[in-house]
Amino acid sequence: MNILLVCSAGMSTSMLVSKMRAEAEKREMDATINAVSESELKNHLDGLDVVLIGPQVRYLERKIKEQLEPKGIKVDVINQMAYGMMQGDKVLDQAVTLAK
Repeated sequence: MNILLVCSAGMSTSMLVSKMRAEAEKREMDATINAVSESELKNHLDGLDVVLIGPQVRYLERKIKEQLEPKGIKVDVINQMAYGMMQGDKVLDQAVTLAK
């Protein structure tokens, strides 16, 4: 599974990406998880399954969905509580559920 987190600068999600990667490894999941800024998103579409948008840029949801859902890429806003608490396990669950 190829998961991409999108935020304004790609920085605030880096700690969450680390926690998600650790959880995926613990579950023995084959997952690639990265984070980019919204402006870089178009350069990272190959092989993507899921895009999760940081709550601070939730206003981008419609624009990103219009771009990516026709390509079969699932899009959602990261649960704000899980994001704020840096709960990598819950955000990974969100991505897995979305991909199904």
